[in-house]
Amino acid sequence: MIGARLGFILLFFLASTLVHAGEFTLSSPTIKPGAALSEEQVFNGFGCAGKNLSPALEWTKGPKGTKSYAITVYDPDAPTGSGWWHWIVYNIPANVTTIALGAGDATGKKLPLGALQGRTDFGTHAFGGACPPQGDTPHRYIFTVHALKIEKIEVAPDASAAMIGFMINANSLGKASFTATYGR
Repeated sequence: MIGARLGFILLFFLASTLVHAGEFTLSSPTIKPGAALSEEQVFNGFGCAGKNLSPALEWTKGPKGTKSYAITVYDPDAPTGSGWWHWIVYNIPANVTTIALGAGDATGKKLPLGALQGRTDFGTHAFGGACPPQGDTPHRYIFTVHALKIEKIEVAPDASAAMIGFMINANSLGKASFTATYGR
């Protein structure tokens, strides 16, 4: 009797874990994971002549308890000693699972209602495209959507990318990423 009850409890636990363990994924109709970024996602400045257009992004529903999302685009290969933050969007409502092509412009008008853009390492509150130094090996650009257990990240409007990143990681329920590359 005890063995049967224990077996039932174990079976119930495994079944409920599988139901809640759905895969959280990020994709883009604009960028193929592992591929090189197009001219659309290249910065226009610092010797680069791209369109500086943020990609369209799509993700599956986040883990149970998700109350908001954040998006980050980060280059760990930038020769700064700390990488380079190209885009940060936070306070994306939990019912949103897409970001439109070009939503990262300085106006933010194409972002979901309530979403905010953080200050990037370009010093702006907008998407900043790829622009690695001439002759560097291609850099990696990590696109990540973070599922958060809070509705809003409360930071000053000019908070650093590191501060927003800290708040994202402190409130994370899960994340999904893909990487693209670009070199000149």
